[in-house]
Amino acid sequence: MSLLSVLIFLPLLAGVIIIALPGSRGKQFKYITLLTVAIQLLISAYLYLHFNPSLFTGVNAAEKFQWVERVPWISMNLGQYGSLQIDYFVGIDGLSMPFLVLTSLVMLIAVLASWEIKANIKGFFALFLLLDTAVMGVFSALDFFLFYIFYELMLLPLYFLIGMWGGVRREYAAIKFFLYTLFGSVFMLLVLIGLYFSVTDPGTGHHTFNMLAMMDPHNFSAGSIFSPGSAPALLGISARLLGFIVLFIAFAIKVPVVPLHTWLPDAHVEAPTPVSIILAGVLLKIGGYGILRVCYSIFPDAAVQCSWWIGLIGAVSIIYGGLNALAQTDLKRMIAYSSVSHMGFVLLGTASVTPEGINGAMMQMISHGFLSSMLFFLVGVLYDRVHDRQIPNFRGLALLMPRYTAFIMIGFFASLGLPGFSAFIAEAFSLIGAFTSENVNGLLPHWMAVCGSVGILLSACYFLWTLQRMFFGETRLMGGEQWRLALTDVNARETVALSLLTAFALLLGIMPGLALGKINFSVLELIRLINLK
Repeated sequence: MSLLSVLIFLPLLAGVIIIALPGSRGKQFKYITLLTVAIQLLISAYLYLHFNPSLFTGVNAAEKFQWVERVPWISMNLGQYGSLQIDYFVGIDGLSMPFLVLTSLVMLIAVLASWEIKANIKGFFALFLLLDTAVMGVFSALDFFLFYIFYELMLLPLYFLIGMWGGVRREYAAIKFFLYTLFGSVFMLLVLIGLYFSVTDPGTGHHTFNMLAMMDPHNFSAGSIFSPGSAPALLGISARLLGFIVLFIAFAIKVPVVPLHTWLPDAHVEAPTPVSIILAGVLLKIGGYGILRVCYSIFPDAAVQCSWWIGLIGAVSIIYGGLNALAQTDLKRMIAYSSVSHMGFVLLGTASVTPEGINGAMMQMISHGFLSSMLFFLVGVLYDRVHDRQIPNFRGLALLMPRYTAFIMIGFFASLGLPGFSAFIAEAFSLIGAFTSENVNGLLPHWMAVCGSVGILLSACYFLWTLQRMFFGETRLMGGEQWRLALTDVNARETVALSLLTAFALLLGIMPGLALGKINFSVLELIRLINLK
């Protein structure tokens, strides 16, 4: 078993151990989970340090991935209909490796935020670790069937984590999240089946779920539904374009983009703090990663056709998310809408199909993973003390909670793109890519980049206005003296978690090459693939 497989299945093993232990050992479940994710972080750090971004030894796509493990999993002889072969096939490149590190860190922060969970601790941490395995599997899978299994596996633990440990309207939020994601997944399955019967493995000559084989247009069978140059399938639209649109919608729900975003504010508001951290820090990134790894890599010709519309959706998400965040009175809902706005930069940079734009999109996903986790952790700290998140109910918190105020100022200023923090690099590169796209490849007009710039101004408005209303001025609290006594400053556990996230945001802002140096070669390879459509 490779080190990558250990990284994927270690949480599952820990979850089985937790299930096997008696429920009376509730306190141990936290420490087992903490130890597991700490080991995960060490393994992902090892993979990062030993990852060679320029290790492209040949034209074969498999040679561009590292820590590859391929083992036959399901093999069936179908007689005259050929054979069915599904492999356990995993590996990482510059597009997936950063997300393994991000997931490990976010899961560690989520465990530290889980210290306040009191009800059914055994079930909570077992589901938490199952979710961890599913996420790691999605970022590592190179077999589309395996990718789909891990992708679907995320639904179950998230549904229960929101529905059982969430707020007052937790059932509604959990069902809405489940139905939205399932809607996209069902149609993804149809495209998956179509791709299987369209692609042949160059080694065996049989149909395959191998995603690397799907990225090579020469492996599509002549006359198959998704072969390049296939006949129109519906209303004059080619099957490849329809396949791209279906997959894009499935991943766009996860991003999420307007108008497929409505599940996100409800899920965030009702979810417990650790689940909100995972949702914002990791789950949204699976949507962006899927668009790059699956949509753009398998259907590059359709990606170019749809770039203008994808850029438009990104620009609308940036503006719409910012305006909605500006109108919120619930602090957690405000940050949820800010995520819609910030993830719009991912679509804008991706749609530009330029090295700067796609590098910026990747950087934005990584940066947003750290910063959104930090912001939702901070909201959880406040809610744990007084069980209230309404912005008008607080004023002058800086006098009561100075260290907390310092961290939230860092989180706000970093998220709005202050130079020196990772979001500045991410948004700058995304906008540079969008601005240069019209001159380089003619895909995006300049006004889309202008919309992105307006989105940055909107983020400054809602973050600074919230900061002014809640933290400065004479202290006034809706809960009076009872709240004043409850609002203690951040403790040691909270300080460690927040300091870790601050350090990463600063490190990537000052030394962006730590991430971009690992990503850039894979981004250039993706652009080369698109240009060879």
